[in-house]
Amino acid sequence: MDIPKDVLLIVDDETDLLSGLRRTLLAEILCDIHTASSAEEALRLLSKEPVDLVLTDIRMPGMDGLSLLREIHKKDPKLSIIFMTGYGTIAAAVSAIREGAYDFIPKPFKTETLIHVIRKGFEHNRLIRENIRLSRMVCTSVPGLIGQSAPMRSIYEKIRMLARTDVSVLISGETGTGKELAARAIHENSPRRGGPLITVNCPAIPESMLESELFGYTRGAFTGAVKDRAGYFVAAEGGSLFLDEIGDLPLSLQAKLLRVLQEKEIQPLGSDRSKKLDVRIIAATHQNLEKKIEDNTFRADLFYRLNVATITMPALREIREDIPLLTEHFLEKTACLLKMEKKRISPLLLEEFMAAQWPGNARELENTLQGLCVMTAEKEIKKAAGNTSLLQKCPDFFSDFNCPDMDLPYQQIKEEVLSRFTRKYLDHLLKKTSGNISQAARLSGIQRQSLQKIIRRYRMDAESYRAG
Repeated sequence: MDIPKDVLLIVDDETDLLSGLRRTLLAEILCDIHTASSAEEALRLLSKEPVDLVLTDIRMPGMDGLSLLREIHKKDPKLSIIFMTGYGTIAAAVSAIREGAYDFIPKPFKTETLIHVIRKGFEHNRLIRENIRLSRMVCTSVPGLIGQSAPMRSIYEKIRMLARTDVSVLISGETGTGKELAARAIHENSPRRGGPLITVNCPAIPESMLESELFGYTRGAFTGAVKDRAGYFVAAEGGSLFLDEIGDLPLSLQAKLLRVLQEKEIQPLGSDRSKKLDVRIIAATHQNLEKKIEDNTFRADLFYRLNVATITMPALREIREDIPLLTEHFLEKTACLLKMEKKRISPLLLEEFMAAQWPGNARELENTLQGLCVMTAEKEIKKAAGNTSLLQKCPDFFSDFNCPDMDLPYQQIKEEVLSRFTRKYLDHLLKKTSGNISQAARLSGIQRQSLQKIIRRYRMDAESYRAG
């Protein structure tokens, strides 16, 4: 099968230069090349032939390059355009970049520089076209979840299968990967969709109150219990109960939750009677529960009860091809939420998004876009507007680490490296924010309560960073 070739249009009033550029590029790049000796001729050709990239001189008789750019973008605002500039036209080329040109290359140029710029231009065009295609695609796989990558399609299939059953489900994945969205999708595609979906964020409720909030209590069960309270389990009757960050559930409550899963009944605080329940349990965690079992901080029997079926949500760095579609979705969501005109991001910024590490995953991407929309007056967001640290490629956190003993078991090495990374990342984050937990949570894409628990787990003191 023939592979479709990229199509380049070269525009210059010097016919010898056109011929030379054509020969040079055809020898190095697999593409089709059209040429035009004027801007007017280029526009006539563009009206008849599909083109992926335009390479044009900026100074030509009649219509100049800037005017050509404006005319092209009236019909196709996403077409990538590269300018060739001579001495004295650099300022005009910079103006062209502001008006939406992809790049410019000064004359005289070296062959290898020209080839590199053209290849990057074709890559840029493919990225933009794919973004447009994905933006137009109606994602009907599972409402609420966005993505068409192979890992996401696998998630959709698992959700469909699990929605048809009534088994307990454990959803794992890093913070910000959409575990709650997956839980909601399971519930809303199941026969229980007519019943409630009650969400409980386990770390957000003080440990002293968690038992009474989950299982309810009777009047007089403790000081302040002036009337009966049903609790979250009873509230979820006929539907589903989503226990977020189940790994933070205290051991004493893990035993009671196990009993609920086994007996399908609860016993409110202060009551000597049990209540039968019809509730599906969906749990989620970003932690390694098997490691917590080894540390005696999570019950093995509860893990096996919850782990009847498992979904692991992919990190954003594992589904980079979904970033354009997610970006478009979050831009629309932000415009609706903030009641503002929908913004768009520049192709160059989208490339930065594609290369970024996103430790906070899709939630960090959404928060970043929301901040950029608020801080940008123009319709197009061209740069990170003070949030460039979010888009930096992952630093070499391990440059000063001694390599673990590679003869140790894989899981042990993995846990050691992850522990080192987490400490290094938290140190970097707290230094950057001077110990401000709220700001650190926004930068990392981690919920404030979850971040505090991680900091405590690694015995770090945010106050010491404030003092520094």
